[in-house]
Amino acid sequence: RDLINKLNIRIEKIEPATLIESISATGVPKPKNPDLVIFTRQFATMISSGISIMECLDILADQADDKGFCYALNCIIDRVKSGVDLSEAMLEHPEIFPDIYCNMIAAGEASGQLEGILGRLAEYQEASEALKREIKSAMTYPVMSLLMVGGITVFLLVGIIPKFQDMFNDMNQALPAVTLFVLFVSSLLTTYWYYLVGIAITIVVIFKQMKKTVKGKELLDFAFLKMPVFGGLLQKVSISRFSRTFSTLLKSGVPILAALEITAKTSGNVLIEKAIANAIESVKVGETLSKPLAECWVFPKMVVRMISIGEKSGALETLLAKIADFYDDQVRAAVDALTSLIEPLMIGVMGTIVGTIVLAIFMPIMAMQKAAMQ
Repeated sequence: RDLINKLNIRIEKIEPATLIESISATGVPKPKNPDLVIFTRQFATMISSGISIMECLDILADQADDKGFCYALNCIIDRVKSGVDLSEAMLEHPEIFPDIYCNMIAAGEASGQLEGILGRLAEYQEASEALKREIKSAMTYPVMSLLMVGGITVFLLVGIIPKFQDMFNDMNQALPAVTLFVLFVSSLLTTYWYYLVGIAITIVVIFKQMKKTVKGKELLDFAFLKMPVFGGLLQKVSISRFSRTFSTLLKSGVPILAALEITAKTSGNVLIEKAIANAIESVKVGETLSKPLAECWVFPKMVVRMISIGEKSGALETLLAKIADFYDDQVRAAVDALTSLIEPLMIGVMGTIVGTIVLAIFMPIMAMQKAAMQ
């Protein structure tokens, strides 16, 4: 107040600071993974209704619950007002808008078909999220079942078996092999548990270190794809993601080389990324896209043949979309089959473990009773 008086400044109006101004003093908040699917669908709906881009962004910023996301949208609004393209403004916030998003928006701006591109982008995100949800829901049951089986097993071995240890030691008879095995495992868990925890931590650290190197990632991706049961499912998911991303980018008018580069970044698999990198070099020198993909075992022959036909017929994006739909159906079928298989499998595993432990306890007791009766 004293400074204002000294400068002879007269206050006529006081307004609350905007979000960007108030945040600048305290630091930029990190967005908490906003639901980009809902944002894109709302954006596409408003654009198709004739609302201007600036009005759309203002409305979406006002209704954003997350402060970080709201801040990013307000930054984008300011940049667009200053004459920067929407796609360029979004590129400044990669933590929210990935490369595929910004490139498709750029293609929409260049072609004047932003409304159609946003609709296609929303459909792409919805399809991807639906597939993720199905896989997550399918994996929830086996993970919970494994945790339950593991918890029951540890409880029996640590809490129950040691109580019979002294009784078994006092027996003047040889213990059955199954009892000796269970006693050994119980002793291992109760006496040397810290070694087991150390081994588990070491495995996790090695796994994380491997994910930081290209060779390590390649080895892990190879191992995951070769896993029994789950490997085939992961391969189908990878092919579906590759096909849908590539198809959506091509349909949106993104040049084939840029589309391949973005698809490689979003593939989530080093083996597919390498195959796409080879395909980029092949396309650059005028050769076909399908030939380098055929050399990668991750891509089934049917997929390679369909891509080859798409190249020759000029309908590559259409055939890629059909491949994505086909593999989405394959993933759903595999998930359903896996879910129906896991339930009896877990019951069998639990029954075997509990039965083995019960047998290990009662076999010596029954043998002792039998000897006493004689």
